[in-house]
Amino acid sequence: MKVTNLSIPGVLLIEPQVFRDERGLFFESFNQKEFEEIVGMSVDFVQDNQSYSIKNVLRGLHYQTPPMEQAKLVRVVHGEVFDVAVDIRKNSPTYRQWVGEILSAENRKQLWIPKGFAHGFLTLTDSASLLYKVTNYYSKDCERSILWRDSNIDIDWKNVNNPLLSNKDANAEFLQEV
Repeated sequence: MKVTNLSIPGVLLIEPQVFRDERGLFFESFNQKEFEEIVGMSVDFVQDNQSYSIKNVLRGLHYQTPPMEQAKLVRVVHGEVFDVAVDIRKNSPTYRQWVGEILSAENRKQLWIPKGFAHGFLTLTDSASLLYKVTNYYSKDCERSILWRDSNIDIDWKNVNNPLLSNKDANAEFLQEV
């Protein structure tokens, strides 16, 4: 397994070892023991989520407030997305900074997003399906969204001009307002 530390400490890009032969391929998409060694802590995933989106759908930037904040392990099983994590920890030296990676069914890369980050993605192919493991349960009362085009974060969304948004995401607040 190859692990890359991204520009914001704690956010990791994980690439599993893929075994190929004439029949196809095999890879281990998750191993609790190895994962905990990689992130350097005990992690209890309590919920798996799946998302399907058509091209140009932008979901996010989503997060949950304490006591229901979530860390996420995100991967794509069909299609391709531009996946983004934004540091929203006010006392962090990387506050308001973001990292983005192309995740696809083909490259099998996974993004580990610790607690204290907002998460979003843009679908780049005709459709895409994401699976993500989370460390806390969904809570409508603690759910929050930051506007995807917040100029104080200034994410480069790969030249998207008119993404397809939910009402919640279209009406989200700027980071400074939440």
